[in-house]
Amino acid sequence: MPDFQPVRGMRDLLGEEAQTFTYITDKARETASLYGFKEVITPHVEHLDLLSAKTGDEIRQRMFVFKDLGERQVALRPEFTASIARLATTTLKKDPKPLRLFSVGTVYRYDEPQRGRYREFWQSNFELIGSSKPEADAEIILLSNNQMKLLGLKDYAFKIGHIGIIRSILSQEGIDEKTQNAVLQLMDKKEYDAALQLIASEKCRKMLTGLIEIRSNDWQDVAKQLQDYTAGYEKAKDAVEKLSEVLELVAENTNAPIKLEAGFARGLEYYTGIIFEIYIPQLEIALGGGGRYDRLIEIFGGEPTPAVGCAHGIDRVAIALQTQKANLFSKADKNVAVIPIAENLKFEALKIAQTLRNAGIPVEFEVMGRKMGKALEDADKRKVDFAIIVGERELKEGAVVLKDLTSREQSTVPLGKLVEKFKN
Repeated sequence: MPDFQPVRGMRDLLGEEAQTFTYITDKARETASLYGFKEVITPHVEHLDLLSAKTGDEIRQRMFVFKDLGERQVALRPEFTASIARLATTTLKKDPKPLRLFSVGTVYRYDEPQRGRYREFWQSNFELIGSSKPEADAEIILLSNNQMKLLGLKDYAFKIGHIGIIRSILSQEGIDEKTQNAVLQLMDKKEYDAALQLIASEKCRKMLTGLIEIRSNDWQDVAKQLQDYTAGYEKAKDAVEKLSEVLELVAENTNAPIKLEAGFARGLEYYTGIIFEIYIPQLEIALGGGGRYDRLIEIFGGEPTPAVGCAHGIDRVAIALQTQKANLFSKADKNVAVIPIAENLKFEALKIAQTLRNAGIPVEFEVMGRKMGKALEDADKRKVDFAIIVGERELKEGAVVLKDLTSREQSTVPLGKLVEKFKN
């Protein structure tokens, strides 16, 4: 008989791990509500043309692509933004701007499985569509800050850059868009030597080398260096000014450290402005990130529409919480097993279970028909706190036996005081 295991790169989430994912998605929804984002649910499968339009070569090569029964080329979504851009150009085209849209769920990339990187992984995703203002960029970063804070993460920091500065310099030096994309892909992987080799112009290589070296935890110092460095590159200088304005807004509203890196790049081709990622000291992998993409809606047939967004990796956040030993599940409620000692008592026992549940008390009802000893042994294994033993003699007196499975003490409790006993 075959030994079925999950497909490589996929996994089952059980018990506390599943609880952790639910906890993180609940905090994402809480953040969405606080910032006025409305949840949308998009398909896991989209047309390949939509998903591959501006994702970047590396992600295109790692998509799960197949033909449906109508011979159409489709793929599992590798991220949410393309689907949201589709919504913005179709169903939500006439809705008032800005659109604030939130999604949460699984996305798929054919990566080599490793810690924090799976082929099916979870993301919470936020898109703010319709504003080109620095306030919109700041809102997305502050929203990410809020989510990390709600989750209880400690010592997280933001790494921030601006793709527009890099692209403006490359464009002014005559580097075509295809080469720019390839350069940025390599810079994203910190393969700087390989990125520089793609540029023929010695002047441009020197500019890019200098840009890569400009980085500091003092973002104001980096911004000043960039103002001087981009002299003669007007569009790049404008980008520096916009970046500084965003960071002023962010720094006024969070105590999280901000590291500004002029040579920071992200792999998705659609970014046009500010980009950022979130880290904790204990892990080298980003917990989330995002940025501005002002041309994507237009590529999908919509009107020119500025937009900014971010995604948070739920799998990675779960690892971060585990690494920091965060206490997510302080057990407030006591759980109870209700056990009838005889078959003919199951009707009364089930009524007692339902009364407790209606009062908000978690109950596991004995559904296996086991003898009391075996049922109590099973309750112990399940780490149940209390057992209610429903016996004929006690029922005649309007009571049940309550057994504390930790202290092993037991007492007789009137049915009318059972709920009160647990509530107190």
